Amino acid sequence: MSARPKPAFNFHLDLHTGVPVYRQIVDQVRGAVASGALNAGDQLPTVRRLAVDLEVNPNTVVRAYRELEYGGMLETHQGTGTFISDQKFPRAGDERQRQLAQIVFDAIARAGSAGFTIQDLSEQLRIAADEPNRRR
Repeated sequence: MSARPKPAFNFHLDLHTGVPVYRQIVDQVRGAVASGALNAGDQLPTVRRLAVDLEVNPNTVVRAYRELEYGGMLETHQGTGTFISDQKFPRAGDERQRQLAQIVFDAIARAGSAGFTIQDLSEQLRIAADEPNRRR
C-alpha cells in the first residue's frame, strides 16, 4: 500500500494585525515545523509562487526565507528549491525557556485584549496540536 502524499502547507496572511507580512511567513513556517505540519525535507513554494499566491512583493518572501535560512530552519538548493532543514534545534536551556515564556505571555495578552480567556486559548492550542495528526 502506498503512502498518501502529504497535503501542501497553506500560508494565510492577516493584513489587519499590524504584523509585517515577512514576519507572518516566518512565524507560520516556524509554527508548522513545531506542530509537525512541516517536517525535515518538506519543500516550500518557490518565492515567485508564494508571492503570487499571497499577492505580495517577491522581496517580502525572499526576506522571510532568508531569515529562516540564516536561522538554520531552511535550506535552499539552487535549481531544486527551498526545503525544511533536518537540523535539530536544542530543546533545553534558560534562553529557550525564557523565549517560550515570552511567547505564552504575548499570546495570553493578545487573546485577552480580543476578549478571550486563558481557557479559550488553551483549547485552541489543543486543537492546533491535534491538527497534524488529522491530516495524516
